[in-house]
Amino acid sequence: MGSVNADFLNQDYDLELKYSKDLGSINPLINRELSWISFNWRVLQEANNKKVPLFERLRFLAISARNLDEFYTVRVAGFRQMVKNKIEVISADGLTPEEQLIQIEREAKALIEKQQELLPSILSNLKQKGVVLVKPKGILVSEKKNLEKQFMSKVFPALTPLALDPAHPFPFIPTEGSALALKLRTRDGKKFLNALVPIPGMLDRFQRLRDGVKGEKRFLSLEDFIVIFIYRLFPNYLLDEYFSFRILRDSDLEVEEEAEDLVREFEIALKRRKRGEVIRMKVTKSNAEPLLKLISKEIGFDRTQVIQVNEMIGLSDLEELIISAKRSLKWRTFVPRSPERIEDFNGDIFSAIKQKDLLLQHPYETFDTVVNFLEQAARDPNVIAIKQTLYRTTPDSPIVRALCAAAENGKTVTALVELKARFDEANNINVSRELEKAGAQVVYGFMDWKTHAKLSTIVRQEGKVLRTYTHIGTGNYHPDTAKIYTDLSLFTSDATLGRDVTKVFNYLSGYIKPTDLESMIIAPLELKSSLIKMIKNEMALAKKGKPAEIWVKLNALIDPEIIDILYKASQSGVKINMIIRGICGLRPGIKGLSENIRVKSVIGRFLEHSRVCVFGNGFKLPSVKAKVFISSADWMGRNLNRRVESFVEIKNLTVKSQIVNQIMVANLADKEQSWVLQPDGKYSRHEFKKNETSFSCHEYFIENPSLSGRGRAALNAPPSLLNATNKRKKPLWG
Repeated sequence: MGSVNADFLNQDYDLELKYSKDLGSINPLINRELSWISFNWRVLQEANNKKVPLFERLRFLAISARNLDEFYTVRVAGFRQMVKNKIEVISADGLTPEEQLIQIEREAKALIEKQQELLPSILSNLKQKGVVLVKPKGILVSEKKNLEKQFMSKVFPALTPLALDPAHPFPFIPTEGSALALKLRTRDGKKFLNALVPIPGMLDRFQRLRDGVKGEKRFLSLEDFIVIFIYRLFPNYLLDEYFSFRILRDSDLEVEEEAEDLVREFEIALKRRKRGEVIRMKVTKSNAEPLLKLISKEIGFDRTQVIQVNEMIGLSDLEELIISAKRSLKWRTFVPRSPERIEDFNGDIFSAIKQKDLLLQHPYETFDTVVNFLEQAARDPNVIAIKQTLYRTTPDSPIVRALCAAAENGKTVTALVELKARFDEANNINVSRELEKAGAQVVYGFMDWKTHAKLSTIVRQEGKVLRTYTHIGTGNYHPDTAKIYTDLSLFTSDATLGRDVTKVFNYLSGYIKPTDLESMIIAPLELKSSLIKMIKNEMALAKKGKPAEIWVKLNALIDPEIIDILYKASQSGVKINMIIRGICGLRPGIKGLSENIRVKSVIGRFLEHSRVCVFGNGFKLPSVKAKVFISSADWMGRNLNRRVESFVEIKNLTVKSQIVNQIMVANLADKEQSWVLQPDGKYSRHEFKKNETSFSCHEYFIENPSLSGRGRAALNAPPSLLNATNKRKKPLWG
């Protein structure tokens, strides 16, 4: 295989053919679970990327650990249940649940080992930069007295030591909960005691100590803190052996479909989740094997499946070490832009939208515009009604506050709150009650389908006319994730889109199936069939000798029918460029099957989350004559068949140019953060040649404003990327 080139914009497809391989015995579909683990490997590799600032490398390490935890609590838990109940569901690539579990455990073990391997190196580098995770041996005798005072005041009151014997029932350890297991003896050696100290989840995992003599920022892990002062918990006992352990439980929810009170049913299910079956137990290495066997038995987990680690459990907590005092160890700061065009209208967002459609790309453009959209509506006496979907949001959401204010001001507010948003169920229950208390109408959509579409409409009286202002997003109404997820926000007063979105809301609230949608396609009704139809249209164009191209940006691609039609499109001569951040079940670059398909994954400072589809429609890409769509849906069975999703055609020429000539072109041209998917299912980084310049799409978007958000004084053309791809103006951090 030749060198890997991630520049899909300037690299001809023919260059790929020289290292395409025959299909042979390879399954044309990549296993979903193994593809996800591969994605998490790419995340972890950023923790080992010397170009990334140290704090951000630590953050990537923590993210990879958190990702793996969630994968186990949901996906692995599901496979365990299938094996336990002898359910033989064969995956699209032909594997049984048991076969998948074997491969998952093998790959997960290797991933955990790599996490443990990287941790000491990152901590050592941080120590050189003045951020120190102190070990018990590193505690100075001179500071132990003051440290003991800190322990007694800030840690000791929250601890509950528990003896392990028939007189003391084994304590319940919640999912993601951890504890210290202790083997103790009296000073005279006549009595022995096995004990547990559950580690309180509400305490900081890493306790801040006094700065070092050279100004070092010093931390001590909570478990080490407890071990140092264990005599305060167990007077007259000496510590022989100890280890810390952490467990994960099955976190899937089962809800009664015929429940009369859906909120109450979810509250009951959430309580059951806390006591789900243990699906992973991780321990730090020690010689206390009998104690480990005892605890494994009490927890009800197979000792042979316990994962032992050399360094530390609970790596997801490492982000606590990231402090503001060391700015140079983080990504360089930037201030998200406010659209100049709204400023041209003195902040009147409705006037700006009425003039022309506006597309923002978060986090480069501020999410505050979305919040202001609703806040202004809540205050505006001419606003009559607001309709809003909420899949995920913050506990103290400004979006929810604005909706509550609108309802309290007498406006008709309808909110679709999705109770089935995994791990946000409890927050969404609270949101629904807050909205109902304010006087809003809350609906929960469909029992069998999640509502994943990101939609908001505001109906405003303007003279004798009711005008609908619409927001359509690719990401959640979540101000926090909007700072790190790349997503698109379309604001429009287009009447056709206003009618389409209103029909979708009527579907969600009254089960009135939408008909005659003009600019929008929704799942699960027609999206999959429409995608297949548009791909077939490109195939027909290719057969006629006309330009036939598809550009796609998604988080995941695993639907077998969609993959199959993409293979057929490739064989028909359609050129397909795909930016798939996470799971991808398609194998590109296989001669006779997928030689006209290229797939890359962009992993970097921001989490790529926006979904974009561009169909050439007889024109060579990039072209504003293409058919362009933004969507909330990935190309997965759950999105296409079991969720309410939006797929919206972009018709405004300025916004089309922004999506095609800026967003998609920059992602395709990226080399700095891109991994190219190979026919064997492995990913490879771009291989830079001597004196070759780099290009980061994230850096480009930080430095260049979007086209549709520009004000009166701005240029009409988008910034050229062809030159920008060859020069980096600023470092990634500093």
